[in-house]
Amino acid sequence: MFNMVLLKLDHVQKIFEANSSHPVAALKDVSFTVQDGEFVAIMGESGAGKSTLLNIIATLDNATNGSAALNGQDLSALSKDEAARYRRQHLGFVFQHFNLLDSLSNRDNVYLPLVLARVAPDEMDRRIKPLVSRLRIAKIIDRYPSEVSGGQQQRIAIARALITQPDVLLADEPTGALDSNTSQEILDLFDDVNANGQTIIMVTHSAAAASHAKRTLFIKDGRIFHELFRGDLSMKDYQVQISNTMMTLTNGGE
Repeated sequence: MFNMVLLKLDHVQKIFEANSSHPVAALKDVSFTVQDGEFVAIMGESGAGKSTLLNIIATLDNATNGSAALNGQDLSALSKDEAARYRRQHLGFVFQHFNLLDSLSNRDNVYLPLVLARVAPDEMDRRIKPLVSRLRIAKIIDRYPSEVSGGQQQRIAIARALITQPDVLLADEPTGALDSNTSQEILDLFDDVNANGQTIIMVTHSAAAASHAKRTLFIKDGRIFHELFRGDLSMKDYQVQISNTMMTLTNGGE
């Protein structure tokens, strides 16, 4: 199904306060690849290094050692300005708390990354139309974030992430601020977006959320502890496997 390596992490290490007397190794040795079109979940206990890993992929931080490459581009070789441009052109972001600007309409929130990239207005209009339909946001697109529910705000945030046509959609606890029913709706949208070919990497603490992914990586003490593939398993059976693995990880098992 997948035939091209989109993202490659090779022996990535991240040490904070490396020159101090108390360095902290957030990531000790992480290597994995993500194929174009995959949906990968990343799980682990608090402090395991999940967010640090996502920040390196997002070009928001650099690895201390090792390399991270997206589409063959060494992410650590980018200057600060180049990294900002690269994020706009190649990455989409969905956060736990939506990060919408209350002063802008939902439509203008979606347009924002294209405005920053100086995309022509007619191109912005062309790109938003299929997203409005697919994400079912037609009724709220011209309202403001404060006028819609949390789940609707997250739909707007997903549209903002997808309008740049990113190589990878990075999601950090995307259902963490939502109730279970709304979370299910958002995860179903992720399934649909992935089925249309969008690569997704999602950090989550929820086995239910991770069960939507095709593969789950578990991080423990700054290393990949284990990985699971959904294969032909039902989502329910895969969720049980994920929960059992998290229980083993939490209990210090091997």
